[in-house]
Amino acid sequence: MSFISVENLSLRFGNHEVLKDISFQIEEGELITLLGPSGCGKSTLLRVIAGLEVFQEGNLFLDDSDISNTLPRDRNVGMVFQNYALFPNMTIFENIAFGLTLKKLPKDEIKREVMRVVRLVNLEDKIDHYPHQLSGGQQQRTSLARSLVTKPKVLLLDEPLSALDAKIRKQLQVDIRELQKTLGITMIFVTHDQEEAMILSDRVFVMSEGKIVQSATPANLYAQPKNQFVASFIGNYNILSTDDLNKIDPAFSDRSLVSKYAIRSESIQLAAPSGEEGIYFNGKIENYTVLGSTIRCLYDVNDIKLSVDLMNNERNLESIKSQTQLFIDRKHIIAIDQ
Repeated sequence: MSFISVENLSLRFGNHEVLKDISFQIEEGELITLLGPSGCGKSTLLRVIAGLEVFQEGNLFLDDSDISNTLPRDRNVGMVFQNYALFPNMTIFENIAFGLTLKKLPKDEIKREVMRVVRLVNLEDKIDHYPHQLSGGQQQRTSLARSLVTKPKVLLLDEPLSALDAKIRKQLQVDIRELQKTLGITMIFVTHDQEEAMILSDRVFVMSEGKIVQSATPANLYAQPKNQFVASFIGNYNILSTDDLNKIDPAFSDRSLVSKYAIRSESIQLAAPSGEEGIYFNGKIENYTVLGSTIRCLYDVNDIKLSVDLMNNERNLESIKSQTQLFIDRKHIIAIDQ
């Protein structure tokens, strides 16, 4: 049996079904991200694993034990929240030590374990400070250390970085991933940010309307979205019908029963006279936006709007003002379910 196993789990609040017949397995030492829009059930699923929500159907196993009816305090699961949940009247040391203090461990053991995790999260010089004296990133590191100090079997993180500014958030993404690899701990991370999920995860579980609609590695998820929802949520895809593709490429023939296709914006190129095999077509630039290292263009192709992402350089900036021919390699046209 896998380290975490969820079998046919369903949860309802009154007549509203929040989680719908969910099943999955997680191996020990994996970092899994639950990714989806607000209201998809990802935080509720995390709370179910923590024991904070009661489900009506299914089974939940952790480390070969059925914990479906186990109290939260007996699951040996750590949880990190978005709002830090630190005690304002306690020092950073006391906040981190709180769980060990409740267990009435010897003071020297508490100090040893607290200092162990403090070093892991780089807060050695902050242990005598109070939460209000720390930055948001440092407060979240404190929350992370407090969850790790009790040596949980699995660490659950419910959108812990969403309240932080972009620079701190990106640094903490890297830090959390490195920490997870160092400790070898199993983590489940909830986010609505697809870039964050791609950076952190061994696998991503994409959720929609109470279901896991696709689970895959970040690379496979990005390259092969299963359906229109995933393609729309992951990256910047153009979703086209068979008729749309026929307008772009009259030679295109539908060889499957699906009616939708996805093309990544960066897979469409400004055509060069290289003789590559693929689809060459003309498009009219409607507008473009510079997004850091990327130029995001909107082209009109026979009344079809195509988003095209180009590398931000002087040549491309000049080319989009005059060049009208575009190119797609047919291998980048992905058939998807509705």
